[in-house]
Amino acid sequence: MYDNWESVYSTNQSYDAEIIKTMMADNDIECVIMNKQDSTYGIGEIELYVMAEDIIKAKQLIQEFRGE
Repeated sequence: MYDNWESVYSTNQSYDAEIIKTMMADNDIECVIMNKQDSTYGIGEIELYVMAEDIIKAKQLIQEFRGE
């Protein structure tokens, strides 16, 4: 990934990643999904990346979403 992008969330559920990505877009945070799952077996992680300057806000939104 580019130097100014940082991983903010990781899951093995594609719907979970899409929900988080939509939440980021609703809060004006650019978010990219990188699917590292094996296409045959679905083993592996799906990672979400945001720009480094948005990392704190993104993590706060994820914590609120997950009820932490």
